[in-house]
Amino acid sequence: MKFSRTKLSGLVAGALLVVSGTAAASGFALIEQSASGMGNAFAGGAASAEDASTVFFNPAGMANVKGRQLVVALHAIKPSAKFSNTASVAVGGEPLGGNGGDAGSMAYVPNFYYLMDVNPQMKFGLGINAPFGLKTEYEAGWAGRWQAMKSEVQTVNVNPSLSYQMNDMVALGLGFSYQQIDAELTNSQYLGPATEGKAKMSGNDHTWGYNFGVLFQVSPDSRVGLAYRSSIDYKLSGDLLVTTPTGAVVTNPTVNAEIKVPDSLSLSGFKAIDSKWDVMGDITWTGWSKFKELRVVSSVSGATLMLVNENWKDTYRFSVGANHHYNEQWTARVGLAFDQGPVDDKYRTARIPDNDRTWLSVGGQYKPSKESAVDLGYSHLFVKDSSIADMQAAANKGDLVGNYKNSVDILSVQYTHSF
Repeated sequence: MKFSRTKLSGLVAGALLVVSGTAAASGFALIEQSASGMGNAFAGGAASAEDASTVFFNPAGMANVKGRQLVVALHAIKPSAKFSNTASVAVGGEPLGGNGGDAGSMAYVPNFYYLMDVNPQMKFGLGINAPFGLKTEYEAGWAGRWQAMKSEVQTVNVNPSLSYQMNDMVALGLGFSYQQIDAELTNSQYLGPATEGKAKMSGNDHTWGYNFGVLFQVSPDSRVGLAYRSSIDYKLSGDLLVTTPTGAVVTNPTVNAEIKVPDSLSLSGFKAIDSKWDVMGDITWTGWSKFKELRVVSSVSGATLMLVNENWKDTYRFSVGANHHYNEQWTARVGLAFDQGPVDDKYRTARIPDNDRTWLSVGGQYKPSKESAVDLGYSHLFVKDSSIADMQAAANKGDLVGNYKNSVDILSVQYTHSF
């Protein structure tokens, strides 16, 4: 059976688009880096400096945490992505298929942080987390199976950091990130009349990035934080396996694709109103416009197999929050955030049914002792309905035209121990 260059290039372009469907933050980012921050919708992330999770949000904040501290957290994230068809057209006279059910899949995202004193002015911290990822999977035979079936992406970020207390008002922080990505993506492949094959791509890469920040103690009860996290360039390497309905291998080339994930800049504030109330806020810019194109090349010849213009746009995230301290043991949290999506309607695909989302968050902390604390946080994300018009009839994928209803629920738990 002949497998044309056009079919191969279209398949590879879809398979190497490393995304997670409906992620909890915009695009395919994961902001879920602490349960203590979850209750405030991560408002004040670069200024709160409440515990060792500040290693991720602003390494300068380590100067505000006394002694040694260990933080472990786990987030259960359940996105929902439900497609409804309006004018889709099947490829090659094949059956159109259904709406795909709920493509959102439960994911569990862990965090680990540790910090310690190096000397009276300097602290060392280590963070291990997942800044990008999640998973979506549609039901077999759905109308967009040519565009996407399963999208699973996992990242691991190892982030050693240092903070330095310059004086009573200013602390500086610097970190480096060793980041690894693994991806598996599948979709159906049209191989001819009444011949529906399967495509599966798996790939990985590892590379380096950095982050830095500054924390200003503007008064005894007020802090302002500024933090930057760098973009990271991936060169994903992997295998592309295309099989017939009987499992016979059609093609199995090795391919590469360069993908740049965005940098971000956060400005945060934190103020203790009195012994009972804290308020905080945050503005975060994310440079999604760096994701301009997806260029897929053969790892053997270096020839470009496909060039896809993505044209994502930069986004802003705005958040506010408050804490109420009932006593030394109990604290209640609340937060509200608006998170812009980077994808315009005309560029939306079945792998990224993303749009603007509004966060409503609640949480609390219980301190069973002076050395330990337990945090719980819950957020519901109201995601704006989105339309899709992915016209790929010329690439033997058909046209996927319809609407998405999306939402996300997140439940987080954290244990903090100070030494």
